[in-house]
Amino acid sequence: MRHTITLLLVLMAMASTAQEISGRIIDETKQGIINATVMVFQNKIMKGGNVTDYDGNYVIKPLEVGTYDLLVTYIGYDSIWVLSVPVSPDGITKVNKEMKKPSNGKTLKEVSVVSYKKSFTNGEIAKLPTTNVNDIASQASNSYQSGRGGGLSLGASRAEGTVYIIDGVVVRGSGAQMSQGGVDNTNVFSSGVPANYGELLPGVVNSPSPKPQNTAEYKKTPENTFKRVVDYPLSTMSVDVDRASYSNMRRFIGEGQLPPRDAVRIEEFVNYFDYDYALPTDNEPVAIHTELTTCPWNEDNQLLHIGIQAVMVNTVDLPPSNLVFLIDVSGSMSPEERLPLLVQGMKLLVYQLRAKDKVTIVTYAGNAGLVLPPTPGSNKNKILEALDRLRAGGSTAGGEGIALAYKMAKENFIIGGNNRVMLATDGDFNVGISSEGDLEDMITKERKSGIFLTCLGFGTDNYKDAKMELLADKGNGNYSYIDNIKEAEKTLVHEFGGTLFTVAKDVKSQIEFNPAKVQGYRLIGYENRMLNTEDFKNDKKDAGDIGSGHTVTIIYEIIPAGIKSKYLKHGTSLKYTETTPTEATATNELATIKFRYKKPDGDTSKELEKTIADNLINWHNATENTRFSYSVALFGMLLKDSKYSGMGDYDVVKELAGGSMKFDTDGNRAEFLKLVSSAEQLK
Repeated sequence: MRHTITLLLVLMAMASTAQEISGRIIDETKQGIINATVMVFQNKIMKGGNVTDYDGNYVIKPLEVGTYDLLVTYIGYDSIWVLSVPVSPDGITKVNKEMKKPSNGKTLKEVSVVSYKKSFTNGEIAKLPTTNVNDIASQASNSYQSGRGGGLSLGASRAEGTVYIIDGVVVRGSGAQMSQGGVDNTNVFSSGVPANYGELLPGVVNSPSPKPQNTAEYKKTPENTFKRVVDYPLSTMSVDVDRASYSNMRRFIGEGQLPPRDAVRIEEFVNYFDYDYALPTDNEPVAIHTELTTCPWNEDNQLLHIGIQAVMVNTVDLPPSNLVFLIDVSGSMSPEERLPLLVQGMKLLVYQLRAKDKVTIVTYAGNAGLVLPPTPGSNKNKILEALDRLRAGGSTAGGEGIALAYKMAKENFIIGGNNRVMLATDGDFNVGISSEGDLEDMITKERKSGIFLTCLGFGTDNYKDAKMELLADKGNGNYSYIDNIKEAEKTLVHEFGGTLFTVAKDVKSQIEFNPAKVQGYRLIGYENRMLNTEDFKNDKKDAGDIGSGHTVTIIYEIIPAGIKSKYLKHGTSLKYTETTPTEATATNELATIKFRYKKPDGDTSKELEKTIADNLINWHNATENTRFSYSVALFGMLLKDSKYSGMGDYDVVKELAGGSMKFDTDGNRAEFLKLVSSAEQLK
């Protein structure tokens, strides 16, 4: 007997100018399932996808006329395939589905046999080709008794007991009877046992799925404060486009809790979204846009909005890629939201590869290994098969994996191409090189080879956010957190060019404020991206990178000259340094902003400069780009309990965002408003 899937398929032809597949995903109680993933495929190539809203509804569009296969997934439920769904020129196809949780009876999906001792070290996993639990013990014993000192034996003379874990339920002894064909997957663990089974006896695990201890790590970074212009005339920073903090926050709120304050990096919230900035027109890799407005949360202050738009390179014109997938397959990666989701996400990327691209797969657990030698993007089946073979187990020798990945990238280096290591992990390195300092030294050394680094974070309770951010920062790379398949699609499909192809590296910003106009200023976010003044022109100083089509948004809160503000401490009187505006500053210039960048394969930076006029407008009249960025920034400040949020509250966040929804082709802004409402209820 196999799992039963209840499927309701309704095809409804309606007059429409846009083709789409939409519907509702429900559970056995007929309640909508939130954040279920629906993907559509055509000839095994993904053509789109979405996740369900709070009521279980989804819409996938635009689609071309044709026939599609649908895959519906949600952690804890059986996946559903719906084959040959037609989309007609004049209709909207409705596909509604009811999902069911796997049965714990005789209908089985996975069997784990755990052989344990009083003490054990690293575990081993064997896949046994059996469909009968009663055969497992003898097969396991035969597999391990010969030539493996201290290996697995399920007999009473060598092991203290045998435990069968069937679909997560502990079944003792030989009474676990199953019919032929009833078992899809069998795992045998020897010596070391995955921690998610709890404790059966002293030294061994027991519970099917205990809640693991939360050992997640986030770096504590104090907020940027207001600075007096006469004391600090220059603000210098590394331009960064990491976005991991936002999707991590979304995961927390989806689980019914607010994120830790240290997990909130406001610049990553703001930069998560697309903005409708004009593209460069002067053969430069970036265009700079500025807007000066009143401040919605501090009425005496002003906000300077700076938008940077990178050049958009057509995928066809992008240089060939030499990609090394560096995948963590240690024991901590076994949960569904880690390695299984990682594999799904990497498959989406594989579908985008061209014949001129090549992929190498390196994995690491107790040690590192080469799973797939360099393989052209045209041989997708071989790459996909290698991904399907990945299994989690063992400790985490991340440093060894990084070394092997860079070695493979250098051996297959493409001159003028995109040479990149893609590290996918929860960041929990615990064997060999594992400290942040040692990893930083290793990555800093490796980046000199011209190889870029992309970090993809997965997981929850033991997630090492600080380590992941550090690696991306030091490795000339970017950092994303993947919490569901929609985020994987956003990062690896829709933002394929931005994630994988750098158009400007070591990008730095330096702004000089006019003291005749500005008394004080505060950079919102970017706390761990601040640079010293002298770093701006130092080409040896590493900085952030910008990918094809990326947008970067920077927001300064400004205290105008002549305003008495509680945020500014009294300045110190200086005898030898001028502290009053000179005639040269008495212009309509608010500030001058400069950018420095290097070409992806260059070592010498180029400088751009833009003068910002003191043309103040009311924030109500600001562009949609500006208002929405303010909304996201304020939301981040509220989550951090910022002392600078002033009169800002959730109503202000919603007002700013609600009037800025026209540029929302991917639905991320609408999702943001729902997250704001959920966070308000959790406060």
